[in-house]
Amino acid sequence: MKRRLFAASLLAAPALARAASPLRLIVPAPPGGSTDILARILLDRAGALLDQPVVVDNRGGAGGIIGTEAAARAAADGQTIILGHNQTHASNQFMARGLPYHVVDSFTPVARLATVHHATVVPANSRARSMAALIEMGRGGRRVSYASSQAGSASHVIAETFVRRAGMDAVHVPYRGGGPATTDTVAGVVDFYVSTWPGVVSLVREGRLRALSIGAPRRLPDFPDLPTVREAGVPFMQVDAWFGLFAPRGVEAARVDALSAAFLDALSQPEVAARAVQAGLNAAPMGPADFTIFQAAEVRRWQEMAVLTGIMMES
Repeated sequence: MKRRLFAASLLAAPALARAASPLRLIVPAPPGGSTDILARILLDRAGALLDQPVVVDNRGGAGGIIGTEAAARAAADGQTIILGHNQTHASNQFMARGLPYHVVDSFTPVARLATVHHATVVPANSRARSMAALIEMGRGGRRVSYASSQAGSASHVIAETFVRRAGMDAVHVPYRGGGPATTDTVAGVVDFYVSTWPGVVSLVREGRLRALSIGAPRRLPDFPDLPTVREAGVPFMQVDAWFGLFAPRGVEAARVDALSAAFLDALSQPEVAARAVQAGLNAAPMGPADFTIFQAAEVRRWQEMAVLTGIMMES
């Protein structure tokens, strides 16, 4: 009897090991940024609903390409997903040479989770007090300068789209990260910067930067005097950063649905939502079907901006 029980336990062990194996959540960025923060505030609740631990695997570098390629090459067993964003799963298709994956064909959308607005900011002592005034600066015979967090980044592409569509004379000044770009905008080294709102909001509150517009659908309650991009006459600048989960192509639909349900449930919890807001993220839940449609529209949008600007990522 003991031998049969021992044999039965050995047969059950692999099944138990599979059930307890962790879900790998690739974050294509270093620890500490918005993508990483979002992953970590969701993993405990999502893991409990999935009945398996969730382990974050930070794979930063190359504009998210390193981590995203790892996700694309992972087994389609539903045990690896990636928290991608508008660069890894839209713009890189058109702005990165020799991309080792396809932003659509290599993945199955699981769930959109959050968005972040972009804002146009100028130094506190800038004579531009509106987007119209900034445009006039760039048309008045003086070349203006604008910062970006990196050549080929969203801040670069959105700003260059603005410059071209507004007919401005402007020069791009790329930085290595949002921090240095923000610092030099505060110092007046550059004339303007299109930044994610969480990256500059504290400086706007302190009066060290002036915000001219926000890429939100309506005015922010805490900043009622800050016009939206539509109100400012530049509606094409309503381009959010967004974050969503993707599985490798070929994962079973039932597993995709289970993953989506778990993470969207986690996002809906009040304490999780509060932490997301604190990090400057706007909860924007979408299931697999709607997220697939949304991603397709975003890919078209970023393709149009890539064609207009001719921007390519730094190699």
